[in-house]
Amino acid sequence: MSDNYTISLAYLTSLAVGLLIGLERERHRESKAGVRTFALIALLGTLCAMLGEKTASPWLVVTGLAVSVGGVLAAYISAPTGTPDQGTTTVVASGLTFCLGAAVWHGYSGIVIAVAIVVTTLLHYKTQLEGFSVRLTATDMASLLQFAVLSLVILPVVPNRGFGPYGALNPYHLWMMVVLISAVSLAGYVAWRLLGGKGPVLLLGALGGLVSSTATTLVYSRGARGKPELEGTAATVILLANLVVLLRLSVLAVAVMPSILPTMLPVMAAGLAATLPIAWMTWRKHAVGPALENPELTNPTDLPVALGFGVAYAVVLLAAAWLNDLAGLAGVYAVAMVSGLTDVDAISLSSFRLFGDGRVTAAGAVMAIVVALCSNAVVKASIVFVVGGRSLGMRCIAGFGAMVAALVAMAVAMLA
Repeated sequence: MSDNYTISLAYLTSLAVGLLIGLERERHRESKAGVRTFALIALLGTLCAMLGEKTASPWLVVTGLAVSVGGVLAAYISAPTGTPDQGTTTVVASGLTFCLGAAVWHGYSGIVIAVAIVVTTLLHYKTQLEGFSVRLTATDMASLLQFAVLSLVILPVVPNRGFGPYGALNPYHLWMMVVLISAVSLAGYVAWRLLGGKGPVLLLGALGGLVSSTATTLVYSRGARGKPELEGTAATVILLANLVVLLRLSVLAVAVMPSILPTMLPVMAAGLAATLPIAWMTWRKHAVGPALENPELTNPTDLPVALGFGVAYAVVLLAAAWLNDLAGLAGVYAVAMVSGLTDVDAISLSSFRLFGDGRVTAAGAVMAIVVALCSNAVVKASIVFVVGGRSLGMRCIAGFGAMVAALVAMAVAMLA
């Protein structure tokens, strides 16, 4: 850095970072370092980095870090807080703030600001994070650790080339899709666990749909059977859970095949626009009623679940490639219809892959996804009728029908 404007901007950025983290620490009376101390620590980091660069002496940064952390640590040693938290978090935060200040001088302002926001968020949500960790079971932890090893340790060494007929089976690609699906499902699961399984039934139902729309449909159908006063709420949750699938597939498209979005988004939007008013009217008519049991969801990163999806995806991908070569789009639609009876993620990812390889058009890939969604909707409607009873089924059938009709109409329009 050479010009005065750039230097001033670096110090202003450091000051902002220190103030942001310091404001959060200032809210805790037991903290021995607050807004002024953290602002000074960030500025000291930038100053030490500047002087160290000018004098070619990296020890200035090391000394500054030791002074910053040592000063906060000494404050806790000389005057204990008397609370369970003896200042470890604040001491670590002070060292991190100094390092962020130093990084600003070396031109990493964008990354520094992002890290500062994340750090402040972690500090602010201490109670919620601790509560979440307490609610995690041993099984949850084991599944998360297994998933971390398989995705962060094993994934990088998996062969990244095609095997089998048509070269359709790429182990790296297969497992990457497993990681992606698990990540999307895990987002809903973590949000559900952060709420402790308690909260607005519609919100928890929607989160349940993000993890497993089939499980949510089954749980709410069973809970409302023979209970007319619960049918309105159950019907709304079931419809919302299945609408979340459309949003879920859109997120997968963004991550895997963004180029298909101009064709896919209007179709998904049509399904949402046709079904949301029906779900809203159902909810408005039955907004007041007894509490309905919320679903007990399982961890979507559990190893057997992840591996099961990987196998299913490989089978669907291979079948879609083979039938597409044998019978064209009609073969892909046949696979979509069968695959949709149990799951729509596998055939959706397969359709993205076929489009990316140039084997089908964007409209053809989207139509395959719509066929799977329609097949899946028939299964969900059947579950509602069989498990929840005819009365609940009649409440849901209009929403399912509207969604299917809108999806098919828009997809046909795209094909035309």
